[in-house]
Amino acid sequence: MKEKLKKHIEKVIPLTDDEYSFVVSHFSFKNYKKNDILIQQGEKVKYCYFVVSGLLKLVYGDKNGKQHIVSFAMEDWWESDFSAYFTQTKAKMSLQCIEDTNVFCITLEDYQKLSTDLPKMQSFFLKKSNSGHIASQYRILSFLTSNAKERYEQLLKQYPSLFQRVPKTLLASYLGVSRETLSRLSS
Repeated sequence: MKEKLKKHIEKVIPLTDDEYSFVVSHFSFKNYKKNDILIQQGEKVKYCYFVVSGLLKLVYGDKNGKQHIVSFAMEDWWESDFSAYFTQTKAKMSLQCIEDTNVFCITLEDYQKLSTDLPKMQSFFLKKSNSGHIASQYRILSFLTSNAKERYEQLLKQYPSLFQRVPKTLLASYLGVSRETLSRLSS
C-alpha cells in the first residue's frame, strides 16, 4: 500500500527513499467498510484522505434533509471537507464509503509539518490543491452552462468506471437530476 502513495507523489515530485520514509511517517493507514462515515457533517474534520482503493462520496445534507453529492473520490484521489479541514471548523459535508475503502490519512498538523520540513511536499500539495480547484470550477461551469444530457455525457466520457461502481441514485444526485431523468438520459 505504501508503494501506491509513493508512486502517486512521484508523478509530481521525485523522492529519495529517505524522503519517502519521512513523508509516510506523517500519514496513518486506515481500512473502512462500505457505508462507513469518515467525516460527519457538524463534527470536526481530523484528516485529509488519499484513496488507495475503494470509492468515497462527499455529501452535503441541506436543511430539508436532501442529500447532494458534491464529489466522488476513487483511487489516487484526495478528499476531505477541505474548508473545515484547513480552518479546523465543523464539517459542512459528510464523507462516506460507497465501497470498502483503504486510505492514507494526514492531520492538518502533519500536513503543515511535512510542508515545512520538506518544501517539495509543499509544492506537491499545492499542485494537487490547484488541480482540485480547477476541477471544482469546471463542475460549477458545467452546472451553469450545460443541460442534464450534456453533464451526463461529460461524466460518462471523463469517468466511465463510475457508472459501474456507483448506484444510479447517487449519480443522479451528483448530476442534479432525478433518478427517472437519469434513466432517460442513459437509454
